[in-house]
Amino acid sequence: MTHSTSWLMLIVAGLLEIAFAVGLKSANGFERPAVLAGTVIVLAGSLCLLTMALRVLPVGTAYAVWTGIGAAGTAIVGMYWLGDGVSLWRMVWIGLILLSVAGLRWAA
Repeated sequence: MTHSTSWLMLIVAGLLEIAFAVGLKSANGFERPAVLAGTVIVLAGSLCLLTMALRVLPVGTAYAVWTGIGAAGTAIVGMYWLGDGVSLWRMVWIGLILLSVAGLRWAA
C-alpha cells in the first residue's frame, strides 16, 4: 500500500467518523434500532480503514488526523444541519482543528 493510499483511507475513515457521530444522534438512543445498526456498521468501516492506514502511517499522526476530521466535521454538521449554535469563535476553533490536521499531513 502506498503512502498516498494510506492518507486517502485515513481521510475516508475520518468522514465515516462524522457519519458515525451523526448516526448516534439520529438513532436517539435505542429508539431507532435500524439507524443504530447502520451507525455501528459505519463505525466498523471507519475503524477498518483506520487500521489499514496504520500499516503505513505513524499511529500518533493517523489517530490525531482521524479524530480531528471527526471532531471538526461533526461540529460543522451539527451547526449547519442539526441546529447547534453557530458563532464566530466556534468557527475559529474548528478552523484551527482543520489547520492542525493539514499541518500533520504536511509534516508526515
